[in-house]
Amino acid sequence: MKRIRFNSPVILSFAIISGVVLALSMMTGGMIRDTFFTCYMTSFRDPLLYLRLFTHVLGHQNLSHYTSNMMMFLLIGPILEEKYGSKKLIEIILIVAFVTGIIHIFLFPRMGLLGASGVVFAFILLASVTGDRSGNDIPLTMIIVAVIYIGQELYSGLVLSDNVSQLTHIIGGSIGAVYGMSVKPSRR
Repeated sequence: MKRIRFNSPVILSFAIISGVVLALSMMTGGMIRDTFFTCYMTSFRDPLLYLRLFTHVLGHQNLSHYTSNMMMFLLIGPILEEKYGSKKLIEIILIVAFVTGIIHIFLFPRMGLLGASGVVFAFILLASVTGDRSGNDIPLTMIIVAVIYIGQELYSGLVLSDNVSQLTHIIGGSIGAVYGMSVKPSRR
């Protein structure tokens, strides 16, 4: 008899926690989201500023925002977690959260940043590098994905006014590509 297996602890935990955060945010009219899961500039003496540099990737504006991020996250994440291990995936998530959060508060101090899309784009580019076994080559798939993806983000950032942080996507994707080219896959 087949049984359900908790196959990807980091990815599943992240998706579940993000879902709980969304539910709590909806029940509090966004207060939980805005207080703990949206990155924005406040006083450097505010301890929540430092917490939000990491937790903003768990917050989402609404169900549509959550599902669009989690579909890709749940599709790509388990493959990466199996290939790189749980600890390295946590490391990538934390690096992307921190770097995108810091850059955001200095470049856009009056705007809030939330959502897992920077992490998702890190995973997309990390996945495109993952197939290289030697570590000496740059996979053509990564180059094509990067050109299409960065081109689309630049276009969106210049032409559209959609409240989406294309800069966060580009930073996340860049971190994923660099990480994938510099860190060797390992088993959990």
